[in-house]
Amino acid sequence: MTQRNKISNKKELSPEQLEELLRALKARFEKNMNRHKGLEWAKVQAKLKANTEKLWSLNEMESSGGEPDIVGHDIKTNEYIFCDCSAESPKGRRSVCYDREALESRKQHKPENNAIDMAAAMGIELLTEEQYRALQKLGNFDIKTSSWVQTPSDIRELGGALFCDRRFGHVFVYHNGAESYYAARGFRGSLRV
Repeated sequence: MTQRNKISNKKELSPEQLEELLRALKARFEKNMNRHKGLEWAKVQAKLKANTEKLWSLNEMESSGGEPDIVGHDIKTNEYIFCDCSAESPKGRRSVCYDREALESRKQHKPENNAIDMAAAMGIELLTEEQYRALQKLGNFDIKTSSWVQTPSDIRELGGALFCDRRFGHVFVYHNGAESYYAARGFRGSLRV
């Protein structure tokens, strides 16, 4: 399994990268209309082109295996909500513990990175449990993997962190020590544009 775990510092895309990203996003948008009924690609594309930093974040999601797609539209803010829609937890974001505190608490066999810092560096947020469950209504995700989700502070203060997956046709929420990491556990993110 290839581990990406490195985020680009340059937060702008070349014209070629931009074109490739927009082509991939449009193809995924058109292939999965059930995720965003009633939305038009032309309006989405115009909004994307006006937000270059958000495009950079979407490219980070794409290049780490997230397959971002629109899963909602906030009418109040006129923002499109993108989420990682890869069938399994994104390959380039697995084998990470939950946050920096957890990473620093490990005495040996430390992972290369942690989910919270990686998401922040990418300009995205980990899904909440509620967002994860909403995503699962659009398809079957994480049948073989699992994904860290935002953890309430009272759980985190006690050393734990939450993750979710889909097994036996149901979505499950579990807990683990925040310092744990597994080859099949990564994280999914969301981004508002």
